[in-house]
Amino acid sequence: MAKEKTANVMSVFERYLSVWVALCIVAGVLIGQLLPIIPDTLSRFEYANVSLPVAVLIWIMIYPMMLKIDFASVVQAGRKPKGLVITLVMNWLVKPFSMFFFAWFFLQVVFEPILGAETAQQYVVGAVLLGAAPCTAMVFVWSHLTNGDAGYTLIQVAINNLVLLFAYTPIVMLLLRLGNVFVPLDTVLLSVGLFIVLPLFAAWLSRRIAIQRKGREWFEQRFIPAAGRLPTIGLLLTLILLFSFQGEVILNNTLHIVLIAIPLVIQTFFIFGIAYAWAKLWGVNHEVAAPAGLIGASNFFELAVAVAISLFGLQSGAALATVVGVLVEVPVMLILVKIANKTRRYFPCAPSEVMGSPFSAETAVSES
Repeated sequence: MAKEKTANVMSVFERYLSVWVALCIVAGVLIGQLLPIIPDTLSRFEYANVSLPVAVLIWIMIYPMMLKIDFASVVQAGRKPKGLVITLVMNWLVKPFSMFFFAWFFLQVVFEPILGAETAQQYVVGAVLLGAAPCTAMVFVWSHLTNGDAGYTLIQVAINNLVLLFAYTPIVMLLLRLGNVFVPLDTVLLSVGLFIVLPLFAAWLSRRIAIQRKGREWFEQRFIPAAGRLPTIGLLLTLILLFSFQGEVILNNTLHIVLIAIPLVIQTFFIFGIAYAWAKLWGVNHEVAAPAGLIGASNFFELAVAVAISLFGLQSGAALATVVGVLVEVPVMLILVKIANKTRRYFPCAPSEVMGSPFSAETAVSES
């Protein structure tokens, strides 16, 4: 009876996830304004422009997703190349250029009388830095919420990271014609280590020990569902922390933030729509199709913010535009997750989807 009551409480909590997200955003801003010592203290724990407290919370979100990975299935990912093709084409041949177009059109054409020419140009730079950096960490959360193929998502992210090391700088230089744009290699390597290598190793070790000692049935029916509560908690705490860091920026630049957000939101829906429709036409299973669309729609905002600050300074328009990317990321991606879950029936199902998943990911967002 107690177990059923706990499940019902979690169900209600997850159904109204969007409400909790909004409350956490407000809470984060209020903490930044009323208790600035908290974000000031936490912001000191940083290395290579990566916030270590945020990294820990993202790790908490990713770890349960990694637990779902059957490492034997990762080897088979290369035999299903369609999802990888969609991811690579959208992230590197479409996304940076469509971001540049939407940012240029709205910020330097439509909104320039409000923003001013120089400010609008700086915002376009920040948007391009975002658009050229596909998601590394948070995509595991979005994949988890859509019951995505954990092993395949890992392969998609890993290949993206390899391409990013070589393609990010040339693409940004091509679009912005900036000769001094560079990728902070230490930021990329630290992010890969914190957001992929460490949680992957911890999940592999946990999986191995748990199955050896308790058996596969206990691991899949007890351990994974218990760990499945962590991503939502980690997501909400991450929002509070991020918005406590950026509260002053939000309050001082409200109109500009709204204007910057418009092309970023349009870009996000545009990329997801193309990738998701492409996967549908290609007959890709939903557990691969959903992450393929969400990877392109989401951004590696840690890298974009780091590059913007390194090149143009913390108070620059470029840095502000990348911060707006952080602001719109979670609410918009939750909408896309809901769309992906609502349209699941239109895609072929993999055997694991027919049997069901130990996570109630679809429930988590179906009514949010």
